[in-house]
Amino acid sequence: MSDFALGYAPPQTIERGLLPALAFIALLLLIFVGLDAFSPPALVSQFGGVKEAAGGDTLRQVAYLGVAVLIGLAAVQRHGLGALRAMPLSMGLLLCWCLASALWAPEQGIVLRRAGLEVIVVVSLMMSVETIGAERAFAILRWLLALVLLVNFLSIPLVAAARHGAGEIDPALVGNWRGLYGHKNIAGAVCAITIILFLFTRSGWKNWIGICVSLAACVFLYFTHSKSSAGFLIPALAGGLLYRVGWRDGLSRAILAACAVLFFVALVAFVALDADSLTRMLEDPREFTGRSAIWAAELRYIADHPFLGAGFGTFTDTKSQSPLHNYVSGSWVDAVSHGHNGYLQVLVTIGGIGFFLTLLAVIVNPLRRFWGLVWEGSAFKPMLFALFIFAVLHNFMESDFLEGDGVTWSALLMVIAALNASPGRYSLTGR
Repeated sequence: MSDFALGYAPPQTIERGLLPALAFIALLLLIFVGLDAFSPPALVSQFGGVKEAAGGDTLRQVAYLGVAVLIGLAAVQRHGLGALRAMPLSMGLLLCWCLASALWAPEQGIVLRRAGLEVIVVVSLMMSVETIGAERAFAILRWLLALVLLVNFLSIPLVAAARHGAGEIDPALVGNWRGLYGHKNIAGAVCAITIILFLFTRSGWKNWIGICVSLAACVFLYFTHSKSSAGFLIPALAGGLLYRVGWRDGLSRAILAACAVLFFVALVAFVALDADSLTRMLEDPREFTGRSAIWAAELRYIADHPFLGAGFGTFTDTKSQSPLHNYVSGSWVDAVSHGHNGYLQVLVTIGGIGFFLTLLAVIVNPLRRFWGLVWEGSAFKPMLFALFIFAVLHNFMESDFLEGDGVTWSALLMVIAALNASPGRYSLTGR
């Protein structure tokens, strides 16, 4: 297979239906641009970051549902009932558990609305990637993000809302670039995803366009001051590069895998030996720009509710109905819009059982598919691996897992869909 290049020429085995491509573009526009560009939510705080749309406004639901219908029609027309194969079994079980959590949640309506949006987004992305082909899907995403980056740069001198303004609750946000997004952390994540997509296209200086776009995205990322995205971008790029170099033969793969395991064991040992310092940091609300207060409350809630959780989607933007309401002093939890840790937030909302299903669907199964050797020398699968590493690490400081139409979550879903796509349409493993 040829290099995953900017001048993309899809394999002849990938059909070029107009409806699937247009429906997929519409879905990406909803996810990466939205219906309220340059109109940031009213509530921005140091604890929650951004108040999301809560997954319940009518226009947003109708838009996603309409696009999902088009995607479903295109998938069924092309594959018949075989379109259901686009959904990995582990992901299907996870979505069923999210819906089932309405049975014990105090506010069933919230769970069903947000879980319904989750199902629509996941199924739509999975079917789209399966129908139009993984490489073509990522080529479309790549150019859409290039356009978003251009709009973001143009908006800085022209649109006042493109920067965090003086009315922010957290003064540290003032002046940070956010472009068309509601918060600088979202803009930062989009920039990081753009960098990964454009760097892993062609090898060396042949990819000069990709390098230029990536440098521009780095500039915008710098001015967002999104520390999480900037910090985790480096190991993600390193992971993608090592995957490309090391997954050519069994010995290189074994050496890199052993080094990764040793690094993980060393990290766990360091945390265990320095547990007292970690505990003190968690108890100090000033640490990690307010995240430590949220994490401490989450850990207390998880200790009391280890298995089922509070119900999908009940953690954020629920004010007095938040499961953490009785686990903090003060009312700041009413303004929290995410838990700043995807792993803890999953445990709070869908419990230990849901956490196990999440790890299986979004980490274990993708890793199993990444394990296969890459013989064809393409940059495509290393790009998927870099995106995967970025999303996994990003969730230690932000909450992306199962976040409806969140940008990082959607990118991770596309990675999973590409790994799961029918092998007859293209090859990811050279088999």
